[in-house]
Amino acid sequence: MGRLLSIDFGRKRCGIAVTDPLRIIANGLTTVPTATLVDFVRDYIAAEGVDRVIVGQPRNLRGEPSDSMRWLTPVINRLRKVIAPVPVEFFDERFTSVLAHRAMIDGGMKKQDRRNREIVDEISATIILNDYLQSNTYTQ
Repeated sequence: MGRLLSIDFGRKRCGIAVTDPLRIIANGLTTVPTATLVDFVRDYIAAEGVDRVIVGQPRNLRGEPSDSMRWLTPVINRLRKVIAPVPVEFFDERFTSVLAHRAMIDGGMKKQDRRNREIVDEISATIILNDYLQSNTYTQ
């Protein structure tokens, strides 16, 4: 059984989170510039044995895909080609940034540190992956 990797996509940078090999715990890994995302994921998969990539799908409050999909789709289509046959699937990411900020406050993080968008993106990717693991759609 290999790891699962999640991506919180952004136009400038992307948060990355992964599970342990047994898929029990999701942890934040890093934040990478969007321009280097495909290469980073390809290299990580080659080194660590990832079975599936989960991408946070931005949706509006009505559950419809948001405008961010126009930037996300081309990058993810390129990623699918580069890492084939590893499957890439979308998972709803609504409110992950809000939840990430709440987790930072609850964890006692200083206000100055909470302004660091890279930390927010990494935590958001971890929330996406945890939600995916807990969802009914996930089967080992």
